[in-house]
Amino acid sequence: MVEPPLVRRAERLAQELAFDGSCTPEIGRLLHVLAAQRGRGRVGEIGTGVGVGSAWIAAALRPGVPLYTVEADAALAAAARELFADDSDVHVLNGDRRELDAEAPFDLLFVDATAAKADPETVGLLAPGGTAVLDDLTPGYSDPDPVRELWLGHPALAAVEVAVAPELAVILAVRVR
Repeated sequence: MVEPPLVRRAERLAQELAFDGSCTPEIGRLLHVLAAQRGRGRVGEIGTGVGVGSAWIAAALRPGVPLYTVEADAALAAAARELFADDSDVHVLNGDRRELDAEAPFDLLFVDATAAKADPETVGLLAPGGTAVLDDLTPGYSDPDPVRELWLGHPALAAVEVAVAPELAVILAVRVR
């Protein structure tokens, strides 16, 4: 898959700001595919950074589908807001997961912020049938892990852990009730 131009601009911005917490290309391509699926009407992201993951998502969404993304760091949120200034469908908020409560439920939710991954309230942001993506997991990790326990064992979710690279796994979860 060729990186969309918006993703290349976001990656350049990350380099300029020396921000090294952006999603990897493997995660970006997965987000792009999921965002392109039919039936996506509302999309959310927790942990914008400078907008690399948001760019992968936004580049695949149909026009008119809103993407709400929240970033705790005010300077990073401002940089991402500038990146998406020409896209009226992308809304960059400053704050934590709770900033998305008023915009939920989401058909697709990328949970990139560490605190939100272990927060049971995050599950409530998903619409029935909605998909959550949680990244930055180590494949084969066998010690107790509150993130895995929450998402893989939640009774309202069908979830699976999938390796996307030798050193990187994600949880994909669909809200079934």
